[in-house]
Amino acid sequence: MESKSGRFPFPFQPYPIQESFMEALYTALDQGKIGIFESPTGTGKSLSLICGALTWLRDYEEKKKQEAAKLLDRPEECDAVKEENSNSQLSEPDWVSEFVQKKAERDMVNKLKDEELKRKKREERLEMIRHNAQLRYAVKRKASEDDEAVKLLQLSREGVESESHDPEEEGLIVAEYESDDEVTPKSRLCDDDDDEDLEEDHVTKIYYCSRTHSQLAQFVHEVQKSPYGAAVRLVNLGSRQNLCINPEVTRLGNVQMMNDRCLEMQKNKHEKREKAPDLEPKRRRGDAKATCAFSGFENLMAMRDEVLVKVRDVEQLLQHGRETHTCPYYSTRMAIPAAQVVVLPYQSLLHASTRKASGIKLKDQIVIIDEAHNLTDTISAIHSTEISGAQLCRAHSQLSQYCERYRSRLKAKNLMYIKQILFVLEGLVRTLGGKVGQNPNTQSCQAGSELLTINDFLFKAQVDNINLFKVQKYFEKSMISRKLCGFVEKYEGSGVNTHSSSKNKENRRTEGLGRFLQTLQNKPTEVSEQQVAVEDKPIMASPMMLVESFLFALTNANKDGRVVIQRQVCLAQSSLKFLLLNAAVHFTQIVEECRAVIIAGGTMQPVADFREQLLFSAGVTEDRILEFSCGHVIPPENILPIILCAGPSGQQLEFTFQTRDTPQMMEETGRVLSNLCNIVPGGVVCFFPSYEYEKRILGHWESTGVLQRLQSKKKIFQEPKKASQVEQVLSDYSKCIQRCSNAGSGQTGALLFSVVGGKMSEGINFSDELGRCIVMVGMPYPNIKSPELQEKMAYLDKHMPHISGKSPGKALVESLCMKAVNQSIGRAIRHRGDYACIVLCDHRYARTGTLQKLPQWIRSSTHTHTTFGPAFASVRRFFLEKRQRPPL
Repeated sequence: MESKSGRFPFPFQPYPIQESFMEALYTALDQGKIGIFESPTGTGKSLSLICGALTWLRDYEEKKKQEAAKLLDRPEECDAVKEENSNSQLSEPDWVSEFVQKKAERDMVNKLKDEELKRKKREERLEMIRHNAQLRYAVKRKASEDDEAVKLLQLSREGVESESHDPEEEGLIVAEYESDDEVTPKSRLCDDDDDEDLEEDHVTKIYYCSRTHSQLAQFVHEVQKSPYGAAVRLVNLGSRQNLCINPEVTRLGNVQMMNDRCLEMQKNKHEKREKAPDLEPKRRRGDAKATCAFSGFENLMAMRDEVLVKVRDVEQLLQHGRETHTCPYYSTRMAIPAAQVVVLPYQSLLHASTRKASGIKLKDQIVIIDEAHNLTDTISAIHSTEISGAQLCRAHSQLSQYCERYRSRLKAKNLMYIKQILFVLEGLVRTLGGKVGQNPNTQSCQAGSELLTINDFLFKAQVDNINLFKVQKYFEKSMISRKLCGFVEKYEGSGVNTHSSSKNKENRRTEGLGRFLQTLQNKPTEVSEQQVAVEDKPIMASPMMLVESFLFALTNANKDGRVVIQRQVCLAQSSLKFLLLNAAVHFTQIVEECRAVIIAGGTMQPVADFREQLLFSAGVTEDRILEFSCGHVIPPENILPIILCAGPSGQQLEFTFQTRDTPQMMEETGRVLSNLCNIVPGGVVCFFPSYEYEKRILGHWESTGVLQRLQSKKKIFQEPKKASQVEQVLSDYSKCIQRCSNAGSGQTGALLFSVVGGKMSEGINFSDELGRCIVMVGMPYPNIKSPELQEKMAYLDKHMPHISGKSPGKALVESLCMKAVNQSIGRAIRHRGDYACIVLCDHRYARTGTLQKLPQWIRSSTHTHTTFGPAFASVRRFFLEKRQRPPL
């Protein structure tokens, strides 16, 4: 079915706000804008994004196809190119200008022909699979071509080096390294240019990302139900933890360990294919290196096409991979170039090196970032990193042993950079008050914390003379972190000969090294009989990868980051943490490369944060920003937001740090909640500003009998501490409400105690009876004494403009508070027929500046009550009317 305008295909008649949303989205994509889109949860935001964006993509592709057809039919219509070239070549002789024009025309036509040919081939291939599910696309290649393709696949993933004289340990030794100042025609390291020449062209596509895999799965299901579900080429990306089907890898559990094991198996397979058995000297048979049975090239190519033909979520990808014995992780990545929609988590899009590793290219593409209310904080968190003293010492010990063992086989440049890394590690450990080469668990430190600028930290560590940019380049090109991980894996358990009762020369030579590496674990382990089955022992990821991330963070501009030195009683537990203050530096590349970027969410208020801290700081001009905010689909009478300034006894409600712990304030809060539970049917969700305050006030209520009074009307549930228990608590909460509504007993439902910013404040739906009333106790301001927050405030005060006389630092604190409030109270209204009451318990919510930070659809219906009586009467009247009115 199509909307009334006929422009946007839609599975049902869209609401007017959905049509407005899609029109604004289409305009933003067409004009290359940076859009900030706010559409409350329950208004069909996902479906509006899908239908609006895919309609634009359909029109864009059709327009390109028509323009190409015109030029291919009549090449003389390249007049625009002629005119442009003639204008730029006025000073050139006529014959030169004519030559340039002819060449430009030929190049354009040839390019269009090439693109058209590729497009037709792709469509024919996918159409063949679409019409015959049993028929798998498999092009038979010559043996040499097949080998070259596999080689290219492995090179792009592993950066495998050429063979050396010692096949046993070739994979552990870094290739000869050329510094940035030297240029050689051929390097033993991976040649990126060759890979780029052979890579498939990327079609114009939409990258859609969200916070969690469950949100991504929900989006994919919406696409499947949409009018575009049968035709769109969609790829669902995930980590190996989500998409790997190899039991030998999945059993490891840890993401880093799974990555390391997978890459090692891919490398082993490539080495096995490259070896010429007839040229290999006969040698003692050893253990065969494990390879992945799910990465056959033809199977990967076939599944790549299957992925493009039918929209699948992660579970369906896993099922299809198991049925065809093919890796979903690699086949989905191979499908990126031809895909029209790529669905992926935040981390994969917002982190530059992760984008590169995944094969994501943003040039002239569309990016949609959903659930983006905390985008600035998310970018900062992704690019902040922490490393412990134990990990620093272990990395230093591993690299020292590696250097000692292979010193004679390492070239001068490699030795130089390895020595520099060791020197930097010594400096980092020194800032924590410890020394390398000693057990970090037994080294005591002077407890305390220190916050420094990047430059001051480098001076303190005495590594300011090291060029960290070159060191970072060395990490990337040499892949020393991965090789070190393989080295540790090889020798950690070598103190025990697992396959022979007598030790050969090699075992004796490495026994000491193996035992030494065992002592470098974060938790000391003993060499025991359990180590006999070395091949079954989980791979221990090298902390050098964490070191690499930390050193990369230190290459940020001095003003954009800070380093927190946190010294504990012992060195092992002490840590260094890098804090990113300016998220815009990592968002700049995205807004510069992309054709358009859409930042969307259910609640985007206050929008000023996005404009000032993220967009303007990233170089986006005012005229490129497009803002869109729509109301809710529910009628205004279905929501009752109340700002409650006082309780039943007249006590003013003000939950400041000085007053919230007083018995009077806690008892008055209990009276407010007791009165509400007497008249609100179904479920009541009460949010506290912190876990600490929740514990304190519940303890007081238990001792004064408030909890018993509440229990008589509502069965009490509490947000669990473990994420794994959330689903069970919600299930019990829901069953209780359903049971109470059917039984008609003394209890009228359930009361759920939650915490703002906790497990229940985001991503959980309290629709219908599950959330008839949301109570917000106080204002959840962040800890103003936090060194991290103080630095962020100081940074904003220094680099951001003051608006309406208020400092950007103070505005940040208010914004963080109100963003958290908006997310929590937005848990209730989830669809058009839903209704709920929202009670904000604190007179400070009535301040004009604070009130303006509520979502417009809530703000427009908000009533402020200075006394409790009228507020209580309005809540009673609200639910009486709803009980008498038949449902929609």
